[in-house]
Amino acid sequence: MLASKHRTASSLFRAAALLVFLIGGAALGHSQSLTDAAMLAKDLSFPAASSALAAGNLQMSLLKPAGAGPFPAIVLHHQCAGLRAGRSSNQSMAIWARESFRRGYVVLLLDSLGPRGVDSVCYGPKGGINFARGVRDALQAADYLRTLAYVDKDRVAHVGFSWGAMVALLTGSSSWRWASPGSKPFAASVAVYPGCFTIKPPTGPSFEIVQRTIDRPMLVLMADKDGETPADECVPKLQAAKAGGSPIEWQILQNTTHCWDCVHLDGFSKRDFRGNKIVYRYNARATDEARQRMFEYIDKALKAAP
Repeated sequence: MLASKHRTASSLFRAAALLVFLIGGAALGHSQSLTDAAMLAKDLSFPAASSALAAGNLQMSLLKPAGAGPFPAIVLHHQCAGLRAGRSSNQSMAIWARESFRRGYVVLLLDSLGPRGVDSVCYGPKGGINFARGVRDALQAADYLRTLAYVDKDRVAHVGFSWGAMVALLTGSSSWRWASPGSKPFAASVAVYPGCFTIKPPTGPSFEIVQRTIDRPMLVLMADKDGETPADECVPKLQAAKAGGSPIEWQILQNTTHCWDCVHLDGFSKRDFRGNKIVYRYNARATDEARQRMFEYIDKALKAAP
């Protein structure tokens, strides 16, 4: 996850407790509590027309291939610091958007933070931006894409990174789509280096990022040397969900750290919420491998969509 500054583990615990308070109803199956939590921040306004990506100030954008379509579409969902990385643009998200567009997809580069004046949710909810709000944003983005005449309404995918990857895991869960009642689920999702955390509030039930109610095709891409969102915390939970019938696949990239595609953060270091020193290393090989695996998966899943 992209973090602009270090905070203490106790800060994260307080943020996590707040998050569970805001969305704890979801763990209990209380759909209204989940919907209420998703509406703590106002709904987004999506781009009215397609345009090229801004070179120096990345923002929410809609990219459309030439022609009448209908084209498949991808909602791209950013890491926890949004489309900005400090004072510069998030180059990794710009590259993913351009690559998706190059492959013939309509792309909605989603921004859950910037339009709401939030700089980061790396240490917990802020400005009404929590996981439920992220789920609602993603589903509403897909709903918007389906209103466009040049989008194939049955072939819309969701790809999230770190924070956005955790949102993708939740969006694939039937029990979490109550965050946006009436929305149609994604045909497929990809979660790239997610945290498969268990949030344990002081009282009440714990909350899992990996739900047993995932019912949509889901690919999870992880790194073997990721100390921030470790793969070994994810795999047992993914295995359990798959054993229960969830359509999940995963792959662990070797000799790779968290944020392996973040060329703008190569060498970035920080202390994570556990107090461990984390260093991001951009890895071109892993990025290429992830890109190939991701698009192969999405292409196949969308072709199989009814």
